[in-house]
Amino acid sequence: MFKKDRWIEILEALNANKVRTLLTAFGVFWGIMILVLLLALTNGLRNGVTADFGNFATNSMFMWTQGTSKAYKGLPKSRRFNYKIDDVAAIKAEVPELKYVSPRNQLGGYQGANNVIRGTKTGAFQIYGDYPEFIKQKPMDILQGRFLNYSDINEKRKICVIGPDVVAGLYDKNEDIIGSYIKINGVNFMVVGTFKITNSQGDTEEEANTIFIPFTTFNQAFNYGDIVGWMAITADDKISITSVKERIFALLKNRHTIHPEDVRAIGHFDLSEEFGRISGLFKILAFVGYFVGALVLMSGIIGINNIMLIVVKERTKEIGVRRALGATPIAIQGQILQESLILTIVSGMTGISFAALVIWGMNTLLDSVGPVENFANPSVSMQVVFTALIILVASGLLAGLIPAIRATKMKPVDALRIE
Repeated sequence: MFKKDRWIEILEALNANKVRTLLTAFGVFWGIMILVLLLALTNGLRNGVTADFGNFATNSMFMWTQGTSKAYKGLPKSRRFNYKIDDVAAIKAEVPELKYVSPRNQLGGYQGANNVIRGTKTGAFQIYGDYPEFIKQKPMDILQGRFLNYSDINEKRKICVIGPDVVAGLYDKNEDIIGSYIKINGVNFMVVGTFKITNSQGDTEEEANTIFIPFTTFNQAFNYGDIVGWMAITADDKISITSVKERIFALLKNRHTIHPEDVRAIGHFDLSEEFGRISGLFKILAFVGYFVGALVLMSGIIGINNIMLIVVKERTKEIGVRRALGATPIAIQGQILQESLILTIVSGMTGISFAALVIWGMNTLLDSVGPVENFANPSVSMQVVFTALIILVASGLLAGLIPAIRATKMKPVDALRIE
């Protein structure tokens, strides 16, 4: 199909007017480059936003209590209630699709009054009573020592794991941390580990000022009895927490005598639902990227179509001679289509290569300046590149189709008469 003579003929046709050829090719170059860059930037935003979730269990939900909004069975509206430790066991028994059900309690806050003392140093920190599996639900790196375990829970050990700002506030540089003691609300706790939160969804400063202690120790030391302040619940990998949360709500409403239609009594944050919204948003952005890029590319294809029509008109006499010498309509159409295809593919591949260079430059810059909030690793997959190649081939054929048909409509005798 592409013999040496045909290549020479195509190159001569494209070189006949170099400025016109370059300007025409630029439309396709610009369109495909914009398409690839828009998709890369969309992926960069997606990577940056979803990186905040990191290893966080995106199939999780946080749940707490609020005042009731309906009177029920003689109990008044606006009634306050607390979860109990028995609720955790009931949820695990009644909803087997759950992977983790972690009861939690919370005390103090780094913006409140000083509640932790070590020697002459004091600080206001966030104290959490947790179970060991919470580290599987929220990402954190253990820098020294260890996290909580079930021996700590069962024996109600007075141990704690502290965040980086707690270390900075209570310890001098190079001071031994593991095995030392801090006093929380007048109760001594031994430090068994330090941690750093990774890919936080919350207030990073607050989380750095956090201290974890065993849930059972928390309730005993601070007189919480069997109260559970809130829960972190994660469903099995193949089950969406969104699909089972109403069963959890119904169970808790029945256990705490709450009206079945009371939607305010149980507060919750469905991370899986939130993650789904973000994923849906980026699907829309990807579609917009394809749409805008396709429109820009289409303008380039229209340019090639117009130029090929002009080329066909300029070469009408040549086409007439070739027809008179026995060239078939298919051969004439094939040459026009091939010229259009070569022009489109060369300019398009140049656009893809330039876009790849820009993407490499952006990633190099990000590596040198460090993490940028909500933006990371702009890139496109090989699937996008193959899609772009298919678009280029289809566009090249489409751009040359009308000129090719027009080139063979005129009779050879009439073509030869044109000056």
